[in-house]
Amino acid sequence: MGYKGNPIRNIRRSKQSKPLTIGVLIGVPAENVAMATFPFILQGIRERAEMENVAIDVCFENPHSIDPSSRPQNIFRNIRKGDWRGTILIYPFPDQTVGFIARKIPAVAVLESYSTPGIDTIDTDDSVGILQLVTRLAGAGHDRIGFLAWEYPSVGHWETHRFGAYVEALFSLGLQFHPDWAFNVHKSGPHINQDQDLTEQVVRVMREQGVTAWVCAADHQAYRLIKELQARGIRVPEDCSVTGFDGLEPPHSMRRVASIRVPHEDIGASAVARLLSRIVHPKAPRRKILVEGLLVEGESIAPPKKS
Repeated sequence: MGYKGNPIRNIRRSKQSKPLTIGVLIGVPAENVAMATFPFILQGIRERAEMENVAIDVCFENPHSIDPSSRPQNIFRNIRKGDWRGTILIYPFPDQTVGFIARKIPAVAVLESYSTPGIDTIDTDDSVGILQLVTRLAGAGHDRIGFLAWEYPSVGHWETHRFGAYVEALFSLGLQFHPDWAFNVHKSGPHINQDQDLTEQVVRVMREQGVTAWVCAADHQAYRLIKELQARGIRVPEDCSVTGFDGLEPPHSMRRVASIRVPHEDIGASAVARLLSRIVHPKAPRRKILVEGLLVEGESIAPPKKS
């Protein structure tokens, strides 16, 4: 009759199901937890895996220190031996590594997109979140708003997506976009690695071109920018407004930054459900699931100073 099963529905495993192990590959050292989002994602993965009678094997790896051609590495040994039925990738990894994994076992990426066929993605709805933040800044009176990101060893697409959402938000609100107001996001624009050098350029743009607010690609970037600005006598939000993204708890003695709280635990749980579905339906069309965040007002936005 032409009926086709629906691979979108979540797969629920009973306690009597055959044991199944999935790998969770996290692209940072295990001790690098300051302002990190992976502990919350991992909590969601653990809770959903327990519900589904699934064992998880967590591996922390430097994205640039793993090599698919090197057999002694545990993660590739687990994949080659079939110990892992699938894997969840947290944070960006090189295309070569991702391609190898995707050819061997089902894979789901969290908060990152890859061009490699067959890898599903669970991600944040960056467009909606950044639009809310830019709208909040515009409502406070800011019409010259910059964008700031960091340089990372393994370049991911999440910063590019949030930068694109920033540009889209500016145009939708009729605000001005200037390439010199965006750092570390496009090939021809400014690329600065050191925090101090980056802050110096931010201050220069503020003084010379009148930028009064900055959208940062993530909370940990926003808090470090605020700290560097304060070290130069620039107060946030009295002298400059700053927003972040992720909704993390602020560092000790710092004001909470205006941000988008990402439901990381829900994203982790969704990644497990999506991976189980991919294991059962390995040839199903690739899917990208977007999860909407919640606006956090914070204390880092105020009207621009009158010149």
